[in-house]
Amino acid sequence: MLFRYYFLRRLILIIPLLIGLSLLTFFIARVLPGDPVGLAAGPQATTEIKDALRREFGLDQPLPLQYVNYVLDLLRGDWGQSLYSRHDVSADIAVYFPATLELTIAAIIIATLLGVPAGMISAIYRGKLPDHITRVLALFFVSFPAFWLAMIFQLIFGLDLNWFPIGRRLNALATPPEAITGMYTLDSLLRLDFATFGLSIQHLVLPALVLSFGSLASITRITRASMLEALDKDSVRMERAIGIPYRIIVTKYVLRSALIATVTIISLEFGWLMAGAVLVETIFDWPGMGLYAVESSLRLDFQPIMGITIVYGIVFSLINILADFIVGVLDPRIRYG
Repeated sequence: MLFRYYFLRRLILIIPLLIGLSLLTFFIARVLPGDPVGLAAGPQATTEIKDALRREFGLDQPLPLQYVNYVLDLLRGDWGQSLYSRHDVSADIAVYFPATLELTIAAIIIATLLGVPAGMISAIYRGKLPDHITRVLALFFVSFPAFWLAMIFQLIFGLDLNWFPIGRRLNALATPPEAITGMYTLDSLLRLDFATFGLSIQHLVLPALVLSFGSLASITRITRASMLEALDKDSVRMERAIGIPYRIIVTKYVLRSALIATVTIISLEFGWLMAGAVLVETIFDWPGMGLYAVESSLRLDFQPIMGITIVYGIVFSLINILADFIVGVLDPRIRYG
């Protein structure tokens, strides 16, 4: 019951967050140098055509009135139209968001499945060879920029070894599965289309792996630090003294305590991965929100940028609420009020 009220209160607090994000993004986008109407109309457009386009999109009105009209349209479910393509922003987001969500989920799964065991091994063998190897690898992954690793992986695993495709979500000749969620891997499984599922996994591996490396390093280091802190507690020494097997101590008591910090960092990393997938999506030509944001920014297309910012704000807030719930399950001492 307490968590229900806590959950509702957190949902309500998303509203001022979104207002702040929309205000900041709106006014920053409007004060940037450049003429978005001129870019959308083309170099041959006359002044009359540009003025008509400004009136059509309400860009001839004062900035405060433009913002109020945008919010009112948003409350009616109208996310606006792209100034460049004339597509509805909501329709574009419905296409691009599942691609980024699929890539982010795959990346965070890889980072978690590799990072948590690596952190455990590093803590258990503190000061020994496995610990040194794990720490060096974590430093390696967090130090190299994602765009460099992406190009190296494309050259090695895509072009030289020909193990994986180097771009897009599917081959040009392949037919995407009928949309249910928009995520090709999940939709192909739901449709029992295992051939398309295999193709989508092949295209997903390289970008997800590259995107996961920064989070993998963070999760490994946080898990190691939390495990070391838990292993140094007096309760663990007492459990070892009374003869409880070390394996049971680590898996049943220490790991549960260490996962509290790990779950928190995973939730934060999920949000940062989704927002930071721009370079990976651009290099791998992955048609997601990051690529959509880059194209819209280059064209000074305000409406898509506003929509992308709001979507990221909602996702980041919901992920943090989910993380709070998981932490409450792991630690019964936490009370929601």
